[in-house]
Amino acid sequence: MGSGPYCAMFRGRRPDFIARARSRVRCLFASDSIMLSIMRNVVVASFLSAAALPLAADWPGFRGPSRQGIASQPLPVQWTAKDIAWRAAIPGEGWSSPIVWKDRIFVTSATENGASCRVVSLNRRTGKILWDREVFRQEVKRKENKNSYATPTPVTDGKAVYAVFGSGGFAALDFNGKTLWTNLDYPHYSQHGLGASPILFEDLLIMPRDGSSETGDLKLGWQKPWDQSFLLALDKNTGKQRWKGKRGLSRIAHVSPNVAVVDGKPQIVSAAGDVVQGFDARTGELVWTGRSQGEGVVPSIVVAPQMVFAASGFEKPTIRAFRLGGGKGDITATHLAWEQSKGVPMISSMVFAPPRLYSVTTAGIVFAFDAAHGEVLWQGRIGGNHSASPILAGDKIYFASEEGEITVVEAGSEFKVLARNQVDGRIQSSPAAVGGVLYVRTDKELLAIRGAGAKR
Repeated sequence: MGSGPYCAMFRGRRPDFIARARSRVRCLFASDSIMLSIMRNVVVASFLSAAALPLAADWPGFRGPSRQGIASQPLPVQWTAKDIAWRAAIPGEGWSSPIVWKDRIFVTSATENGASCRVVSLNRRTGKILWDREVFRQEVKRKENKNSYATPTPVTDGKAVYAVFGSGGFAALDFNGKTLWTNLDYPHYSQHGLGASPILFEDLLIMPRDGSSETGDLKLGWQKPWDQSFLLALDKNTGKQRWKGKRGLSRIAHVSPNVAVVDGKPQIVSAAGDVVQGFDARTGELVWTGRSQGEGVVPSIVVAPQMVFAASGFEKPTIRAFRLGGGKGDITATHLAWEQSKGVPMISSMVFAPPRLYSVTTAGIVFAFDAAHGEVLWQGRIGGNHSASPILAGDKIYFASEEGEITVVEAGSEFKVLARNQVDGRIQSSPAAVGGVLYVRTDKELLAIRGAGAKR
């Protein structure tokens, strides 16, 4: 089980659970002096009380305003065809998620076998396409069969929408569909295509570039670590580079970053193959690195007060929890709180609903962990294959399978399926949720699913 003041504290809180725990998990600690220093700054109640970021009425980017898949209002639990407010066919292909701002929805798409990069705007109330713009054309290169050339989810600040496509090109448009700028200066290549999504921080558009070699030794950056990966920040108003944070040795990944306040300063927490890292949000300086493992890492970073969770489902699957604060350089030995080898997601991001952390495997098994130290609380099979990231709405978690089944599971102390709902089409895009309406993108169309109390 591990020892030290941190584990002892939580064992004291849950003795019944610790006695019956069967999972393989380790708590890893610094020396007592370092650990006590860290503990002075950690308030246990804050860790267990709430998610890290406030909720909002819009859904401005991948996984919403918190970047963690948390809806601000209840969603319909069971629905039929009459509860689908509208359906809209989206031209082309793409697995980017829909984003929502006020009465607008935005998605990206690629047509002409991936060459034409497009941003599409819809009326949120009716599903009518307001405009469909080609922002640039891209060279079509290798990708995984399940990926697309328009997988990164766009992001908006309410004035402009910012999009990234498979070749690595950036574009910014206003809400009328006018292209404000494009940036094609950072071409991207990986064995899998591009899967991460950009985020906004203040006046910066931030995007990881964790690719692999296109020539020579094709294993570089893929199966062999290399030093060519970086985190890029562009000025959102001009598209010009503001900073470029080098990772050091790492491998290919598709992980969307997150933001955390660490030691009173904002950091961009970003993972690649084999590493989880914190960068100064305003300068791009690499502050700390936690060693992870696996290439082709996909699940997004999940942030809790004083903790960050990262998952790698390839090679040696593991979920790792790192303590935030007081660390510089390589923090693996001093700040790795726990690691877990069960229930590791390959593609879907995790959900933090204190005091539990939830995951779903590609084979459709849901796991609930004690977020404080990683023990498995329960597991249950919902079935299907899973690529989309789940959404938490109140005490309910929504899991969308590739086969089009959306399963609602109670976010509680035991596994309980509340409902199963079927939609037509394949789902790999993560849903969005605003005003009690669930927006689901399939390979055929975009759906608005509204319950009785949802806002029009």
